[in-house]
Amino acid sequence: MPLLELLSFPILLLVWQVLAMVLAHRLFPSPIAVGQEMLRLATEGKLLADLAKTLWRASLAFILAMLIGTAIGILIGRKSWLDRLFSSWLLVGLNLPAIVVAIALYIWLGLTETALILAVVINKVPLVATTIREGVRSFAPEFDELAHAMRWPATKRLRLIFLPQLMPFVLAAARTGLSLIWKIVLVFEVLGSDGGVGYRVSLFFQFFDITGVLAYTSAFILVVLAIEYGMLRPIERRVLQWRPAQA
Repeated sequence: MPLLELLSFPILLLVWQVLAMVLAHRLFPSPIAVGQEMLRLATEGKLLADLAKTLWRASLAFILAMLIGTAIGILIGRKSWLDRLFSSWLLVGLNLPAIVVAIALYIWLGLTETALILAVVINKVPLVATTIREGVRSFAPEFDELAHAMRWPATKRLRLIFLPQLMPFVLAAARTGLSLIWKIVLVFEVLGSDGGVGYRVSLFFQFFDITGVLAYTSAFILVVLAIEYGMLRPIERRVLQWRPAQA
């Protein structure tokens, strides 16, 4: 992690602590109080169980959306007639309010895990498909000509031609989509769920327990940061190491 990024976290905590001391109000707890509440909820409450439930939902929805969206994006990117036929569908999907999809599926399927995950997937697929489509459109045609001339099988074309050109767009879709999925899952858990970070935050809200809200939020942010710096960035460096380093 770069030094400036590493320094940004203690600076944020310092600013938060100073504001809490200046305001000195129960509705603006200090980071120390939030940290203590986070530890208490993790050891005595349901913080870890709620985090696990939300992460499972987000992970399953993310995997499904990436697989479906990537397949659709490749198809419409390679076939212009499919792109013309379904481009309006993608436009509608990109602008369809997530809350409407969630409410409709909850009405049709009930307050179930299937409805929640399906709602997240439906909201995420158009974004992935659009990103992947643009990546496929940017493919260098000379590589396709080379593959045809060499009579490479489909598997070899996929490994040597398609994937290296597509991976930057897959990573972009993964990062933007993951950030969107976290938010959508939490909102849908508030609407109807039997557990999870969003569900628990809604309970804290009913009692105006801002310390509990911030404790759950902070724990969730720590998990997201761990995924970003522990998984996504190392994968990105490894996959894109062939690119020339920028000055």
